[in-house]
Amino acid sequence: MSQNPTSTRLVPAERLSAITSLIAEGAVFDGNFHTTRDQGIKVDGQLKGNITFESGGTLHVGATGVIENTRLEADYVFIEGKVIGTVIARKALEITGSATLLGDASYDELIDMHPRARVRGKIEYRGDIDADHV
Repeated sequence: MSQNPTSTRLVPAERLSAITSLIAEGAVFDGNFHTTRDQGIKVDGQLKGNITFESGGTLHVGATGVIENTRLEADYVFIEGKVIGTVIARKALEITGSATLLGDASYDELIDMHPRARVRGKIEYRGDIDADHV
């Protein structure tokens, strides 16, 4: 894949390196991606549609990636590019300094927002707010 990602601070690097599906830079994909398998997809091009991993899943929006009018759901979501829509990260959500998120995001376990990340929307923790955390 063309570009090396920003150093991840939260999403496991082995999850990013195991991604096998790619929407390449310059490509435009109009439609939905859905799977019940624990797979991964990287978007370096443009996607108009939803991405849903029923369980597991790693989504990497590369620095040149643009996803619009969407609902994204996966265990791990790593955003370097632009997302317009709703993001649900069941394990970890990481938004880098080059990222723009226009929409709401929710996460169940971990979140990391790098300096200079641009977010316009609500970020919500979906886990047990009263549970002890370390």
